[in-house]
Amino acid sequence: MSHDLDLTSRLRAFDYPAWRARMEATGGCAHPVRLRGSSTITTTGGEVLAQRSGEVWAPCGNRRDTVCPACSDRYAADAFHLIRAGLAGQERGVPASVTDRPRAFLTLTAPSFGPVHTRRLTARGRVIPCSCGRHHQANDPNIGGAVDHDTYDYTAAILWQAHAGKLWARFAIALRRALAARLGVSGRRFGQVARLSYAKVAEYQRRGLVHFHAAIRLDGPEGPTDHPPAGISAESLNDAVREAAAATVLDIARPDGTTLALRWGTQLDLREITPTAHDAVTDEAGEITDSRLAGYIAKYATKGTGKSDGHPDRPIRSLAHLERMTLAEHHRRLIETAWHLGGLTQYAELNLRKWAHMLGFRGHFLTKSRAYSTTFRTIRGERRAWRLTEQLAELGHPTDEPVIVINDWHLVGIGHHTDTDRELALAHAERVRDDRRSSRPPTSERTAP
Repeated sequence: MSHDLDLTSRLRAFDYPAWRARMEATGGCAHPVRLRGSSTITTTGGEVLAQRSGEVWAPCGNRRDTVCPACSDRYAADAFHLIRAGLAGQERGVPASVTDRPRAFLTLTAPSFGPVHTRRLTARGRVIPCSCGRHHQANDPNIGGAVDHDTYDYTAAILWQAHAGKLWARFAIALRRALAARLGVSGRRFGQVARLSYAKVAEYQRRGLVHFHAAIRLDGPEGPTDHPPAGISAESLNDAVREAAAATVLDIARPDGTTLALRWGTQLDLREITPTAHDAVTDEAGEITDSRLAGYIAKYATKGTGKSDGHPDRPIRSLAHLERMTLAEHHRRLIETAWHLGGLTQYAELNLRKWAHMLGFRGHFLTKSRAYSTTFRTIRGERRAWRLTEQLAELGHPTDEPVIVINDWHLVGIGHHTDTDRELALAHAERVRDDRRSSRPPTSERTAP
């Protein structure tokens, strides 16, 4: 009852219209950045076209759906266009000819650090017993967790996670060398005859370790506008990827000084990317279609770490914070291990305590090679330019004439003042999401998520 009264009183408050206008301007951001100051738009001759002052809100920009659904939707949309530009071309300086290049969709996983609870099905749909002897249900929170927490190598798991980005860099070097060998040139000369372009996203598995999904493309030395050299087919690209993945190794030291060899897991999934548009992500031959792959990658770019209710979305200050969280024992052990390793001098550069809430993973969730396609900065700049053009049109000023925009804003706070305001913002973001989904064309006609 008190909750309903809070909502009712908020909707009747005198400042509600102004609050709602600011909230809607951010799309229902859960943690808006509140700014106070002024903004002025003038012509180059000094004529004032528009001026505003007071308080404005800007979206927080967090990519994770569990932190801010509104901003994660915006991030996913930008990620979709970034990925699709490199897959289908025909936009943002990427030619349509990229669809004829050797391309592959790759998934690299972490190795095993001990038996975990699993749920596998037979061809007839029967559940195969786990190594613990149980038949796990699909929603069993134990799935992905260690069968024996005392023998699971949590130290190696966290150190692998902390070096996953570096392991990918080693893999990319190995792949360039493997491709160079197939082109009959040295690894040093590979950049003179071809270029490896890729976009990858990290996704957490249920066991708390990331795996990488990557769209890989072979270009000429100048990038997407340059055709690759003859001699590399889609099949030979796949062979080079498998060879590079098997050869990639990174040796580091355990806390006791012994060597730990970091490698990729044995589960490697590799499929050819085809330009044919299909309703599903994969066609009947198991190939990935570029018309849907962009949305597939963008979806994973906004996911959080995991499978436990109450999992921390922000850095923790001490292990005492975990006592108030509902965590699976496996995830708790991973966080505790990252925290303890972070306190050792030999791992100081890894900054593991800062990333303990991310189970030790320190990399960006979505990364790409320089020449794969456009950038987030370019996409966001285009959006700002479009908004300014729209504003100038409303002011009756020619949109092709330059203007001067002077912004003087200062931070006054972050987030909503009350839980009721935040709840109303989240409800607005959900309505926007539902409206967008209901207005989409059928899947077979869709070109964007």
